[in-house]
Amino acid sequence: MKVGVGGTFDPLHDGHKKLLKKVFELSEGGKIVVGVTSDRFARATKKVLLRPYAARAARVRRFLREECGVGGEGVKVETVELNDRFGVALDEDFECLVISPETYEVALEINRLRKERGRKPIKIVKVEHLKAADGKPISSTRIKKGEINEHGALLQ
Repeated sequence: MKVGVGGTFDPLHDGHKKLLKKVFELSEGGKIVVGVTSDRFARATKKVLLRPYAARAARVRRFLREECGVGGEGVKVETVELNDRFGVALDEDFECLVISPETYEVALEINRLRKERGRKPIKIVKVEHLKAADGKPISSTRIKKGEINEHGALLQ
């Protein structure tokens, strides 16, 4: 099964890891395509300092290899640069897209645009946020603000 996911992944926190583990589970030994936000697109939308694309993409691949066993025989992983909200999802076929709650509307738009192009819709699998110790979602923004660490432990 070919499964897609996208994000900035900076820093790679436990919420991202939950999302990536779901992608691995759904791939059933097939292919995983991880869209990682390009440096240009991230700067245009996030307005914060990020690790370079190559470092973020390598970190995602390393997590999938070391924590999920991706590589060698079985599941194949490909990282692609996201230069917009849709990446390759408009033109490539996937069995499903794994998304977080804040990207649900984007996934719906992907399927609407696919339909306009005469392509079949992609199944959307929403993974709920992982909560930090204070019950609020773990997020890169909160980590960068120094509120929590990448595991959701409170720092203040």
